[in-house]
Amino acid sequence: MITTVLIALAGGCASALMFASIISGALISLLLLYLAPLPLMVIALGWGPLAATIASAAATFALAAIFGMPYGIGYVIGVALPAWWLGHLALLGRPAASSGNGAAAPAIEWYPVGRILVWIAGFASLMAFCALLTLGSDAQAILAAMKQGLLRILEIRGTAGDEKVLDALVTIMPACAVIGFVITLTINLWLAGKITAMSGRLRRPWPDLKTATLPKTALAALCVAAACTLAGGLLSILAEIVTAALMLAYGFAGFAVLHTLTLALKSRALWLGSAYAAVVLFVWPVIGVVVLGLADAVFGFRQRYWSRQPPPLPAP
Repeated sequence: MITTVLIALAGGCASALMFASIISGALISLLLLYLAPLPLMVIALGWGPLAATIASAAATFALAAIFGMPYGIGYVIGVALPAWWLGHLALLGRPAASSGNGAAAPAIEWYPVGRILVWIAGFASLMAFCALLTLGSDAQAILAAMKQGLLRILEIRGTAGDEKVLDALVTIMPACAVIGFVITLTINLWLAGKITAMSGRLRRPWPDLKTATLPKTALAALCVAAACTLAGGLLSILAEIVTAALMLAYGFAGFAVLHTLTLALKSRALWLGSAYAAVVLFVWPVIGVVVLGLADAVFGFRQRYWSRQPPPLPAP
């Protein structure tokens, strides 16, 4: 127990230092800030939620005592709470029910990866919305603050921006912010899982990411959020954030569909590599991946693919 507490305190200190490094203003501090949830997630996956709680509490108290309560609250919302809860969900399991067809069921049914993606989208939306609330208490103040920030950046570069272009950029900035948070949390959880698995402390088998499927309620939530973007005010900004986060979650599901539907292709590596390269280099092809994920949620491409596959041969 003492060893676990010491490891938790060390991980909490590491996460707090990574979070506080942004004060230095150095470029490397951005990378450290993005990776601040990683130590907590590793502790949560390798030593359990209690150790992660100790690490989160130690880091929060240290930041609040040294830099003030706002830093402590920001750390809880942006780092500690998502890292602790996602690590907890990843280790949730229950005895698997029998399929009734004589096939042997796994001993444990682990928390679905698709539902973890929905939680990531939810935490990212909360983080982005709270970050925007630091700019103002209403929609007009938030948009004005973002536009002023863009103008300052342009002034530093010595260029003048077109008014319509600035307004368009301000409109999409909340969506861009939440997309960054979703990617950050996803990468941190994946890295934490890999690190914990390599150390031999991961207490669940590595999931088959090709089977990641978002729950049906996520599609309903996406439709409601998309409709609320027309409401105006803070509700419109929040709806835009939630819509972007859920669409990116369906983008991850779209990549899972690609990995499934290309299993029988001899040039599978080329197709997947081209798809990833196109998304990384040009960004806009991710729209097609999102559409593929949404189409799979409606039409069940992967279920149809697996239903056409021959059943496995009986064990000798």
